Amino acid sequence: MTKPSVYHSQGYNCAEALIKSYNEEHNTDIPVALGSGMGTGVTVGSLCGAVNAAAMIVGYIKGRDSNENTNEARGYARELMSRVREKFNSEICAELKKNKISCAEIIDFSYEALNETLDK
Repeated sequence: MTKPSVYHSQGYNCAEALIKSYNEEHNTDIPVALGSGMGTGVTVGSLCGAVNAAAMIVGYIKGRDSNENTNEARGYARELMSRVREKFNSEICAELKKNKISCAEIIDFSYEALNETLDK
């Protein structure tokens, strides 16, 4: 399995890299293109693309197809976000960069947190 930070260093944005790694490790076929608009905090320094992609993958794996079903994905997404905030005090790209958090660090942490959260 290739770490998402390696894909990022090859020219994929943070969200695309996370999706690509997840597909590779878990034999899923989530379109990498879903992450194309998420990089650099949805292009404006907002929600980190890696965190955003991780939450999207949570929805893909644990989401519901009907409003008659319980939305289990919300709990998983909340846990994921809590882990990111606990580690970095923010999930906002501009703040992460201001605090000298490298893209590789947040990308790989988000990926690890995603896998650990979904494995519960």
